This record gives sequence, C-alpha cells and structure tokens, in this order.
Amino acid sequence: MKILILGGYGVFGGRLVELLSNLPEVELIICGRSLPKAQAYCAAYKGQASVRALQLDRKDILEALHTQPPQLVVDASGPFQAYGDDCYRVIKACIAERVNYLDFADAADFVFGVSRFDEQAKAARVYVISGVSSFPVLTAAVLREMAKTMDIVKVEGGIAPSPYAGVGLNVMRAVVSYAGSAVTLQRNGEKTYGIGLAESMRYTVAVPGKMPLNNIHFSLVDVPDLQIIPPEHTTLTDIWMGAGPVPEILHRVLNLLAKARARFKFPSFVPLSRLFYIVLNMMKFGEHRGGMFVHASGIKRGVINGPTIEQSWHLLAEGDDGPYIPSMTIEALIRKSLQGEQPYAGARSGANALELIDYDSLFNGRKIFTGFRKEESTANSTTSPFRHVLGSAFDALPKKVQELHSVSGVTRWSGVADVRRGKGILAKIVCAAIGFPQAASNVPVDISFEPEADGERWIRNFDGKIFSSLQQRGIKKNEFLLVESIGIFDVGVALVVEAERLYFVPRRWSCFGIPLPKTFLPKGHSFETEKEGQFCFNIEISVPLIGLIVAYEGTLKATGISS
Repeated sequence: MKILILGGYGVFGGRLVELLSNLPEVELIICGRSLPKAQAYCAAYKGQASVRALQLDRKDILEALHTQPPQLVVDASGPFQAYGDDCYRVIKACIAERVNYLDFADAADFVFGVSRFDEQAKAARVYVISGVSSFPVLTAAVLREMAKTMDIVKVEGGIAPSPYAGVGLNVMRAVVSYAGSAVTLQRNGEKTYGIGLAESMRYTVAVPGKMPLNNIHFSLVDVPDLQIIPPEHTTLTDIWMGAGPVPEILHRVLNLLAKARARFKFPSFVPLSRLFYIVLNMMKFGEHRGGMFVHASGIKRGVINGPTIEQSWHLLAEGDDGPYIPSMTIEALIRKSLQGEQPYAGARSGANALELIDYDSLFNGRKIFTGFRKEESTANSTTSPFRHVLGSAFDALPKKVQELHSVSGVTRWSGVADVRRGKGILAKIVCAAIGFPQAASNVPVDISFEPEADGERWIRNFDGKIFSSLQQRGIKKNEFLLVESIGIFDVGVALVVEAERLYFVPRRWSCFGIPLPKTFLPKGHSFETEKEGQFCFNIEISVPLIGLIVAYEGTLKATGISS
C-alpha cells in the first residue's frame, strides 16, 4: 500500500509515520516543500515500512498523483484555515485520479464543506474523509456511547496537551488565525457565533481512580465538532469545545489578544504566529501529562420528562504517549484497510470513522487511560465524598475499604496502630497544634465517621489523644479531589487506585481559602488496603524542609453503626 503524506515530516505526519513503521507492506512517501527536511527525516527513520522523500507543494498535487500514483493521500500539512479560495485542491485532484484521501483538518468550515464532493467521490469509487483526528472522531464516538442511555442536550469538551508535546508552527498559525474571530457553533438550539479564544471555562480531567490533571483553563477553539456533532443528535441545543494549552500565563495572553481583536477590529495575529510558536515551545515546565474531556447533560433516554443526567468522559495520557493520539485515528483506518475493512466510498467528515471500542486497541500497551463519570441531578447529597470522587473506580476497591467508606450513618471503627513522629522542633510544633498522637506501638485507636451536610467528620482517638478533620468532595479548582480540612488548612487530595490499594496524593492546599505554594505542599506515602480480611491503613505526613510530621499505620474493624 503506497501512501503519500503531505507534511510527512511535520508534527502530525511524523507521528503517523512512526505509528505505521511496523508495517512492512506499506510504502510511505514523505512529502513537503523542503526536500532537505524530508530527506533528513527519512535518514533518521527506523522501521519496517519503507520511506522515501519527495519535494511537493500542494499546488502541484495533480502532477504528483500522475508520477507517484498512491493508493492513499494523507494531508497532514495545514493550516487548513489558510488554504484560500481553492481550499479543496487536493481533494479534487484525488477524486479525479481515483485516489483515496484522509486529512487531519481541524478547521470547522473546511471539514463541514467536504460533503459537497460526496457524489463525485462515490462515482470515482474512492473515500474522502476529512477531520480524521481526536476532534471530531473521538468526540463523536464518545457521544454516541452516551446517547445509548440519554438524549443529549448540551455538550462541552476540551483537549489539554502536555506542555512537552510540542506544538507545530502550522498548528500555531491555525489557532492564531481565529483568535478574536467569529466561530460558528450552536446555542439555545440556534446556529450562532462565539469568539475564538475569547470565551473560557475551567475543567478538571479526572479518569476514575487515576491521578487527575490540574484544574485547567480552556478556551473556545474552531474545531469541526462545533458543526459536525449537532446534526448527529436531534435533541442537542448547545455545544462548546475548547483547548487548554499550558503554561496558563501564555494562554491568558492569547485570551487578551483575542478579546482586543474582537473589540477593536484589529487585523489577524497570524504574522505573530512564529513568535508564539517559539515562546510556547521554550516554556516547557510542569507535569508531562495531557488529557481530554467530553461533558454532556441531557434527559434519560426514552423517558418523557425524565431526570436530568450529567455524564462525562475523561482521557488521561502520561508522558510521550499523549501526542500520538491525534494520529492514531488515521493509523486505525489504514490498518483496517490492510485487513480488508476499507471505508465506503463517498466524501464526509470523520465523525463516524471509528467507534469508542476501536480506540481500546490503539491505547492498549500505552499509558493512556479513559473512563466515564455519571451523576444525576437528583443524586443524594449525603453520598460519601469518596464514592463521588472515585466514581466507577470505587467498585474496584478492596471490600473492607469499600465498607469503611460506604455507610451513610454514624459509624465507629476500632483497632490498633503504630505511631511515629518527626523529631525536629517544627515537626513537634505542628503535631502539638493539630493534636497528632505521641509516638508509640500498639496504640488503641477508635475512629468515628459522622456525616455532615457538606461531608464526613472523622474523629480519631489514639488512646485518649483526639483530633478530627472534615472530608468533603472538592468543587471548582478542587473538582474530583477529596478535600480534607484540618484546622485552618484545606488539602485537596487525589484518590488513586492501584494494586488493591487506595492512595492519597496531595495536589493542592490552602489556608483560610488562600492557595498556598505547591513547593511546601504536604506529602507522604499514604494508602488504605485490605489484608487477611482486615482494613489496613498507612498514613504518612511530611513537609518539604521540615521532614516527617507524623506517620501511623494499623488495622481497623467496624464496631458500631447507627443510622
């Protein structure tokens, strides 16, 4: 199978080549305007698929299809927003030469307009599929899964790349091109317009049982989903899609520029694209993690005046795996074609190119995790904050851990613990202020769990030494975290399920509601588990520059429950 890739040495094209590199039956023609760059890429390439370089400008595509007749053309160049009046030149050439076509287009108008070539593509017996990437293919697949149980009314979504993912210059040009411009979308059931990068929201990507991303600032982007998704769901009235690039300070600068352009009618900021590209790729710090979310609200399917449902899908990608996700969709279609499952002829968007189950095999073996969260508006407010934060991961906990966090009434558990304390003067001051127990072995422990209107009160009694804390489900920037309030401090804790253990990982903290520096965030190897039918706990609290404050481990069993 001979595949011609426009922009083959670029960010998306290069990653697609890597994903296909283990296919000896594939020949990849790496195209671009710079022959030296294409040759350098091919020289550094390692894989079973054969590669060769070709200098090619998209305006010369028809000639290339004559001299280098491929079975498939993949357009990974862009920016598609800047293709001009003859933006479908490559598509028309492919149809004329009876060559299949796929692209990474992220421009909503471009992708939405591809269907005009449907009859021509069918007559030529080729497929022309545009927007074959996370937006809109993955989004659409998620919403089809949600639509099995709900009539979708409102959709919000976003993608948050790792700061180390690397942003291509053409991607930056595309983003800057619509900053401050009108973006077509649907609101209140009507086609209308938003302002690109000038509208924002915050959201936390949190796969159940995994370490959530930090609460991220997302801004409206011009992606195919905004026009492609609404016709798929007749009950849908509102849709909004955003991107959350970091660091946030640069993101905020783009927001200000977009708002200024919209208000004062400034010209496009595209001439500044290279500057933004350089600065953004220089400022790489923070966690090497990325993610995506799709949040939908609607009515229970098939129930007239049924309960309102909110459901969200989350994707978390660790390290270098995340940047490959946009290229995986085309990878999947190519692999399916090699196995005889070729897309049907016609021109259309990629919205129906794959189902959610198709992505399972693509993500398998990589540090990419996904999960759904569901909450009805009528949900009982007294539900355990642990169950809310963990979502579906709660059911994966050991039975005794589930039992401790499941009872809704006043509960008492008793057992024994070994206690260690820090030896420094500052550690002793902190222990005295909070009321932590003295260091000792086999200390009798009683813990009472008392539901409160906004959470659970934990009252710990270590042989007469009593201290308490309030456990609450986080909101706003602490969304999908468990917030433990001890005295004047609030600590946002991630609940992570791994190897039959529930880990507690501090992520944020504040004093009197004022955020405190993460540099001094309390840490520690803390978890709950089950051994030989007993609930076991291991809690460790340490602070940078101070060291260990207190640590206690032991076992508990239920000794009293009342409603």
